[in-house]
Amino acid sequence: MKTRFLTALFLALSCSLTAQVQSEEDNIRTAINKYIEGTSYNKPNLIKAAFYEEANLFLTHKEKKLWIVPVSEYASWFEKKEQGKFNGRIGNILSIDQENDIAMAKAEILAKGKNIRYIDIFLLKRIEGEWKIISKAATSRNQE
Repeated sequence: MKTRFLTALFLALSCSLTAQVQSEEDNIRTAINKYIEGTSYNKPNLIKAAFYEEANLFLTHKEKKLWIVPVSEYASWFEKKEQGKFNGRIGNILSIDQENDIAMAKAEILAKGKNIRYIDIFLLKRIEGEWKIISKAATSRNQE
């Protein structure tokens, strides 16, 4: 009887822990998906919502060793385009690695009609209970 109770308790605790981890991963995915949707449908407010307000993006530029762009400037690039209209960017989360209140995620962005594949690496932090992107680095290459 005691063994059954302990087994049931162990299983309940295991399920609870798994649900918590899954919930954290879901919340991380939510932050990344805000970025993906915001950049795919020209929604600068959604892009800003995905990031910590002082975040920087570290991008590739043919004329610069390192191109550092504040999130506010990056989001403004999407203000000039038709809000809510799909612009051909297709994003896919490739991986997430989370430890306590920090996480790293990797996403692939395909730009329709440009034959370019972007890889984005995100650093995220849980701030006041919400996951925010605190930094993003990106690179690109032509698709084969």
